[in-house]
Amino acid sequence: MDDLDRRILSHLQRDGRMTNLELSRLVHLSPAATLERVRKLEQSNAILGYMARLNPESLNLGLLVFIQVTLDRSSPDLFEMFSRTVRDIPQVTECHMVAGGFDYLLKARVRDMNAYRLFLGRTLTRLPGVRQTHTYTVMEQVKAESALPLPGLNT
Repeated sequence: MDDLDRRILSHLQRDGRMTNLELSRLVHLSPAATLERVRKLEQSNAILGYMARLNPESLNLGLLVFIQVTLDRSSPDLFEMFSRTVRDIPQVTECHMVAGGFDYLLKARVRDMNAYRLFLGRTLTRLPGVRQTHTYTVMEQVKAESALPLPGLNT
């Protein structure tokens, strides 16, 4: 990946809906050469897809919570079972296995605190092997950037 590829990625991170013609003008390449580079970036999985960023407030999902999950034992089978199950829970938008004092860090969106209480009791605590959870309610989202830093990009 060269500097030109990183510039293409930088522009597409900011606006994935821009036309190939717009992108080609921004990176000073012909439209055909730009399209070829974008396709190669897609084929190499540097670009995983394109999506719209939704406003959670307008979808009645205003409460953002982070949940530490500690499992009752550390075993590959339990880790796999937990991971497979949590992938199917729509309220959980991110799940990370972490090193440290607990096993997983989840990010979830729900309507409000009452909805979270129900979600915790009816869903999270019933996941395979869950021994303990700790919830951190977001009071203010200071930064929510989905764009990745692109090393070596001279902007």
